[in-house]
Amino acid sequence: MILAWLRETYGAEVIAYTCDVGQGEEVAEARDKALTTGAVDAVVDDRRLEFVRDAVFPAVRAAAVYEGEYLLGTSLARPIIAKGLVETAREFGATAVAHGATGKGNDQVRFELTVAALAPDIKTIAPWREWDFKGRTDLIAFAEKHGIPVPVTREAPYSMDANLFHISYEGGILEDPWQGPPPGMFRLTTDPENAPDEPEEVVVGLEAGNPVTLNGEALDPVEMLTELNRIAGRHGVGRIDIVENRFVGIKSRGVYETPGGTVMHKARRAVESIVLDREVLALRDSLASQYARMVYNGFWFAPERVELQKLMDSIQSRVSGEARLKLYKGSVTVVGRRSPNSIYDPEVATFEADKVYRQADAEGFINLNALRIRGFGEGQ
Repeated sequence: MILAWLRETYGAEVIAYTCDVGQGEEVAEARDKALTTGAVDAVVDDRRLEFVRDAVFPAVRAAAVYEGEYLLGTSLARPIIAKGLVETAREFGATAVAHGATGKGNDQVRFELTVAALAPDIKTIAPWREWDFKGRTDLIAFAEKHGIPVPVTREAPYSMDANLFHISYEGGILEDPWQGPPPGMFRLTTDPENAPDEPEEVVVGLEAGNPVTLNGEALDPVEMLTELNRIAGRHGVGRIDIVENRFVGIKSRGVYETPGGTVMHKARRAVESIVLDREVLALRDSLASQYARMVYNGFWFAPERVELQKLMDSIQSRVSGEARLKLYKGSVTVVGRRSPNSIYDPEVATFEADKVYRQADAEGFINLNALRIRGFGEGQ
């Protein structure tokens, strides 16, 4: 639709760009659809490895979770897509790029901040902020008039955004936060009620915070995420239904499936628990929410995200080992963790007799901590 509108409005020669970050069947259809709609050329760019290696894994290392639940699947894909868009524009000598993000959402910010960072001389056109269409219903009518097939229909009026890390659903009937997701909507995960009645254990091996082995087998980043999606999805793991705060100031209801990513975060946290110092872990956790907001708001290429990533990666340098996890009807439970870098000492932790901890020392520790609060509670 945007391609046809750009040709009609600007009289421009349009080169269609599709970035493959794992969205599935629509990638194969994109080139033919673009050429049929009037593009002078159509590029399909496979950046799945770059997406997982250079966006998903860094965010996992940073423990990035937006507003306590959202694992940032869409947010992480946008800078990779926009980077590919800019590089393709350079190859073709284009003077402008366009995107399909709405004027109400976060993606317009993510795309345009990336273009500003990587190619400030290239103009960005945002059709949703220019055209006279009032909403998706008008767009569906425009597409029908021009013979353009669209995945959003009057019968299923919610939009989906898929990549290797997740699938998101929003709009349509989901705009009512009281209304549950329609049956059959989910694509990556089995309904937990219909998941296998027997739990399944997996062992995820990490090196410097990156998942590198699954059940002892070394996998590349794309293979790792694909296989974790398959296994965890079968057990209904990774569904969330939230009302989030968009950067532009609007509350938005989103439903997400992130099966493999949920397992990755759980595995990383399990190994961290035995290798990271308490205060280092607390510092990382205090910064993780700031990191997540940076990514969600579109500041992937901003200096603050880049510098914070260095700290997060330095902290993760110790996070190597294995986590054993049980998957069962939508849940992920840690049942074991081990690491050559472990600072967990059973000699200290034991409730049995030991020679390294004098329990009587705790009295002085408590008395010192009581100094500032002694008497404070009186009269409260």
